[in-house]
Amino acid sequence: MCHCDEELKLNILNKLLVLIERIAAKLQGKGWGSGTVQKEFKSVVKLLANNSPKLCIDIGGNKGIYTEQVVNTFSDCKIVIFEPAESNVKTLKKKFNNFPNIKIERSAVSSVVGGATLYSNEDGSGLASLTKRRLDHLCIDFDNMENIQTIRFEDYWKANLNSQHIDICKIDIEGHELDALLGFGEAINKISVIQFEFGGCNIDTRTFFQDFWYFFQDNGFDIYRVSPIGLIKVKKYNERDEIFTTTNYIAKKIL
Repeated sequence: MCHCDEELKLNILNKLLVLIERIAAKLQGKGWGSGTVQKEFKSVVKLLANNSPKLCIDIGGNKGIYTEQVVNTFSDCKIVIFEPAESNVKTLKKKFNNFPNIKIERSAVSSVVGGATLYSNEDGSGLASLTKRRLDHLCIDFDNMENIQTIRFEDYWKANLNSQHIDICKIDIEGHELDALLGFGEAINKISVIQFEFGGCNIDTRTFFQDFWYFFQDNGFDIYRVSPIGLIKVKKYNERDEIFTTTNYIAKKIL
C-alpha cells in the first residue's frame, strides 16, 4: 500500500472520530453552552419545581438577555443585575427603565473589594473579563481596558438585601465565576439554584471543573449539566469533565 494512501485513510478516520466525539460531547451538554439561554432558564425553572421566584441575582448581566427571560416568565420577581462595563450598564438602564423590580449595579462581583481592570476586545463585549485573555488563536485582540470596581456579594447581600433568600443566581463572568462564589460567604446557604458557565475562559484563569465540584459539594449542592437531551446530574467528579468549550451547569441546594 502506498504510504500516501495510508496517511489519507488515517486522516479520514481521524476526522470521523473527531466528529463522533464532538456529537457525543454536545449530547451530554459539553460544549453546548453558546446561544442556549432559553433552554438554560427552562432547566432552572424545572429545578425550582415551578415555584415562582421572588429574588433573582444576575451576575454578569451584559445586555440583559438572561434577565429578559426571568422577567418575561416571572414579572413580579425582584432582579438585581451586576454589570461592570459602562456601555452595557447604559443599555441595561434603557432596556429596563420601566421595570421598578429590576435594579442595576455597576460593579463586578469578586472575592475582594477594590479597583480592577476589565479587559475586552471592544466596548460592551460579551467576552469581557477581569483577566487579559490570550485569544490570538481566534484572531481576537484583548487590548480594550476599563477601570471598574469589585465587590463581595456577601457584603452587598447583607447591606442591601437584608440577607434575603435568593431563588435564582446566574453567574456568567468569563472565567471568574469561582472567584465570585468565594465571596458569597454566608449567602451561599440562602440560595436555591445557581447557574454558572464553564469553558475556554477557565483556561485563562486557571480554574477547573474540579474546583467547582468540590466547592458545591462542600456547600451542599447537587450539580447538573444543561444538555439538549435534558438535565444530566453530575454524580461524581471525573477528569473527563474538564471540557474547555462553553458548557452550562446548574447547582441546586440539597434540601
